[in-house]
Amino acid sequence: MKKIPLHWKIIIGMIIGVFFGLICSQFTFGKVFIENYIKPFGIIFINSLKLIAIPLILASLIKGISDIKDISKLSKMGGRTIMLYLVTTFFAVSIGLTVVNIIKPGESISSETRVELLNAYGDDATSKRKIANKQINSKPLQPLIDLIPENIFMATTKNSNMLQVIFFAIFFGIGLILIPENKSKPVKEFIDSLNSVILKLIDLIMYTAPFCVFALLSSLVAEAPSWNLFQALGLYGITLILGLFIMIFIYIFFVKLYTKKDPLFFIKGIAPAQLLAFSTSSSAATLPVTLECVENNLEVDDEVASFVLPIGATVNMDGTSVYQAVAAVFIAQAFGIDLTLTDQLGIIITATLASIGTAAVPSAGIVMLVIVLAQAGIPEAGLALIFAIDRPLDMCRTVVNVTGDATVSMAIAKSLGKLK
Repeated sequence: MKKIPLHWKIIIGMIIGVFFGLICSQFTFGKVFIENYIKPFGIIFINSLKLIAIPLILASLIKGISDIKDISKLSKMGGRTIMLYLVTTFFAVSIGLTVVNIIKPGESISSETRVELLNAYGDDATSKRKIANKQINSKPLQPLIDLIPENIFMATTKNSNMLQVIFFAIFFGIGLILIPENKSKPVKEFIDSLNSVILKLIDLIMYTAPFCVFALLSSLVAEAPSWNLFQALGLYGITLILGLFIMIFIYIFFVKLYTKKDPLFFIKGIAPAQLLAFSTSSSAATLPVTLECVENNLEVDDEVASFVLPIGATVNMDGTSVYQAVAAVFIAQAFGIDLTLTDQLGIIITATLASIGTAAVPSAGIVMLVIVLAQAGIPEAGLALIFAIDRPLDMCRTVVNVTGDATVSMAIAKSLGKLK
């Protein structure tokens, strides 16, 4: 019998979870059963994602920075590549925030359902509000002070200190570049191995996803059995897809404006990589095909493609950045949390930096979302709201990730006179 792909298992688990929750919610003993024997597995799953977040950001980000190899003699290609990737990521997060603030999918949830959500996750939401209020009343330069940890071991014990962990990872990666290669090699080999172990742990966690999605959805339905919650979830999905489409349009417009290449030429050239990205949800798995499409179809010099695209698979996650912005604000809206301008600027900075450390594997983006939620003071329990439809949306945002890599490679090749 043919093996069922993981994403289909997750969808099946989601559907069964919804129906199981609806049935059990009709009986008092059913709600108690879900509360005591089903919901804990969903909580364990969310805790597992939170558990892996800091090791993932440390290993992936240090590896990504140190792979640049020579910070003192970065070529024009290296400097332009990193800068352009950061710029596109910044735009992606900004687009995500703009779209979700205009459509406001979380506000379509009724006040009654919101009260039920707050009752279910009240302690988490209250603690996050206290943190958010403390940030609002802080001094203007306090975020800059908070960026530098006084003790990295203390910083790694709290997901809410993730920016400090990101700062340390970048600082550590730069240090690896600056010391002699014979001394950095053992550390880099350890970091590479650690990164591989972390990615394998993510695989193991994701193997349990179908059962844990069942637990999350059944408990969510039993605790807040309101159809407008699912309508809001559908609106959230539409909002995210709209943001992703806007990013694709921006890529096409940029290619036309800067490289003078026909949009149809670009779309046809990158289509095979986009289709593979959609089916695998992995920028890393798609990388060989992306290289082939960019070199052969988009006429980018192989020297540029072989440098720009592997870095992009690590540090350029525009689709994931759109997703993190939309998801964070949606969850905040669902819980009735008003995010200030400072909070949303914090989301832009955190999501931009976190995207550098997002592993190019399926569903790693939802792990990194924990970072964004914690930094903005949004309840991580809200992951239960969006995880059910995360996999198909992950497929869509991976397409944007790969398309962004191809766009930047064409731009770099054009700037260096290496676009045929």
